[in-house]
Amino acid sequence: MSSEEFEKLHDFYKSLYDELKLMPERVWRCHGEEKKRLVRVFDERLGEAEEFTHLQSQRTLLIQGTQYLNEASQSIERSSRIAAESEQIGTDIIEELGGQREQLERSRDRLVHTGENLSKSRKVLRAMSRRLVTNKLLLGVIILMELAILGAVVYLKFFRK
Repeated sequence: MSSEEFEKLHDFYKSLYDELKLMPERVWRCHGEEKKRLVRVFDERLGEAEEFTHLQSQRTLLIQGTQYLNEASQSIERSSRIAAESEQIGTDIIEELGGQREQLERSRDRLVHTGENLSKSRKVLRAMSRRLVTNKLLLGVIILMELAILGAVVYLKFFRK
């Protein structure tokens, strides 16, 4: 309740209280119909005070309800903004994850090709190693044959006469 409304209510009750203070004197001085009329007037004023108080309390409740609704609306707006921001962040993350997935797939494909190339290289190296061993054995056999021929030539030339 605002201070202005409170002052109105205070003034209204003060005037009612002032009338109530004067009422016993007036009632004692009056008789019969006048007394009944004064009691009726007092009851009417009391009813007006109660109605005024009731209206003020309803108005206060209505203002509080409006404030609660405004606060709830602001809270919903904040929640909507946060949800929109979260959705945008989620979309950005999904796009980034999609790009990273493509990178990983390309890397995996390169690794598969590298693995295939390594297998081919191993086969070529094994073949080269076999040829090298074969060539060394052949060269060894040729050297042994040359030594045997050379030994046979020296034997025939110097020891056989």
